[in-house]
Amino acid sequence: MSEPINNGFPFPGMEDNEELDISAIFGGGAPANDINPFDTPAMQAEPVAAPASQPKPAPAPQPVSQAQTQSPAPAADPVNPIAAAIVQQENQAVQATAKSLFEKPAVFTYGSAKDEITDGAMTFEDLRIAKADDFPELSEGKRVSWSVEYGKVTKAIADPKGTTIQSVKEEIERSKAFLDGLKKAKDKSPNCLVKPRVTAQSKGIACYKGVFQSLEEARESDKTICLLPSGDGKVYELRKSEMGEFIAAKNNVIEFPTVRAGFTPALPLIPQNLIQQLISFFRCYMHEKEYEALAHILWDKDLEQFVVHIPPQEVSKARVNADLSQGGLDETRYIHYMDIHSHNSMAAKFSPVDDQDERATRLYAVLGRLDKFFPEITVRMSCGGIYCELDPALVFESLGEMFPQEWRDNVKIGEMHACRESKLWLGEPLEAEKFWEDQP
Repeated sequence: MSEPINNGFPFPGMEDNEELDISAIFGGGAPANDINPFDTPAMQAEPVAAPASQPKPAPAPQPVSQAQTQSPAPAADPVNPIAAAIVQQENQAVQATAKSLFEKPAVFTYGSAKDEITDGAMTFEDLRIAKADDFPELSEGKRVSWSVEYGKVTKAIADPKGTTIQSVKEEIERSKAFLDGLKKAKDKSPNCLVKPRVTAQSKGIACYKGVFQSLEEARESDKTICLLPSGDGKVYELRKSEMGEFIAAKNNVIEFPTVRAGFTPALPLIPQNLIQQLISFFRCYMHEKEYEALAHILWDKDLEQFVVHIPPQEVSKARVNADLSQGGLDETRYIHYMDIHSHNSMAAKFSPVDDQDERATRLYAVLGRLDKFFPEITVRMSCGGIYCELDPALVFESLGEMFPQEWRDNVKIGEMHACRESKLWLGEPLEAEKFWEDQP
C-alpha cells in the first residue's frame, strides 16, 4: 500500500527529533505570558499556573488589624477663626474684669448693715469680735457660722479662727467656677460678701443649772449651778462642789434674755394743738409770781381721742396740791395717760417732790422756761415708782409742719467762704473779732 500524502498540512515534514516551535508559529513571548488565542477572555484573564516543577509555598495568613476593620474616622471640622477670636476676646475680658475685682475689698453684710472690710488680713473670728458690740447676737463665736458669697460661688468657712478673709477671697477668684460664672453673669463686678449667721441659740437652761426663788430652795436642789435673785436687784450664782458652796454676783446672765427699760405706746401721739393749748394755759399763771399748774391728759375710749382734764388744785411757785378725791373719772371710758405740770421759768427738770408724787404707772411730763418763746419739755415714765426718761417724740406729735416745695426750690447749697474754710480746716487760730470781720 502506498504511503498517504497529506497535502493539506502546510508545513514540510519534520524529523523525529525535531519539536514544534509554538513561539515561531504564533509570535514570540515569554512562556508565562503565553495566551491561547482560542480561549475566552475570562479564561485569558486567569493567571497561568506555575510549572509543577517549581511549586511556591502559599503565603501565611496575616492578622487583620482592628483599624483596618473599622470605618475611617471623619475628618475634624475646620476651626472657625471668627468664633475663635470671639472666645479669646471674651476670655481676655473676663480675666481683665477678674483682675480689677482683686483690688475691691470684701464687704461685711449682716441684715441691712453693709461695711467694707479694709483689713483683709483679719480672720473671720477677728471680724466677729469687732462687730459684736453692734450686734450682740454675734458675741458667742461657737454660735456663729460664716460663709462667703462671691459671684456664683458660695464657700462655707470651716475654721473661722485660722482663716483670713483675703485668703478666701483670692481662692475664689482663682477658681474656674468663679471665672465661668463671670462669663454668664450680667453683673461683671460682683461684691465679695462676708456673711455671719447665728446657727444656735439657747433654748432653756442646761440640765445642771437651775433658777430658784430663794437660797434655801437652791441648796435643796440637785443642780450644780443655781441662779437666784437677790434683794439688792442683782442675780447671784451658787456653785456646789465637794469643797463647799461658792456664791457670787453674776454680771452677764446669758441664760436670761436681755430686757431693756422703756415704753412702747399703744395709743396715738398726743396732738400738737393740744400741747399748744396747755402751753398757753400754763403761761397764764406766770404774770404775777410764776405759779405752777397741773393737767391730766386722758384717752377717751368712746371718742378715740385725747382730752384734757384740769383737777381742782392749789398752786404756788414751787408746789401744786391737787384734790383727786372729788369727781373720780369713769375708768370704763377714760384712760389716765399722762400728768403734765409746769415749772414756770425754771428748767424742765423733775424735782424730788415730783419723785414723791409721781409713782403711779403712767407717763409724766414737765414744761419749763415758759418765759421763753420756745419752752423746754421733759418726759418720763414711772414703772411702779421706777423712772425712765423718754424722748418726747415718742408720745408727742412733732412741732414741724409741711411746707411748699417751692421754698426748697429757691435754696441752693453753696460752697463755704474760701478764706474761712481754709483757715478752719488748716486749724489756724483766729481771733473772734477778726474772724467775723473777714466774713462777707
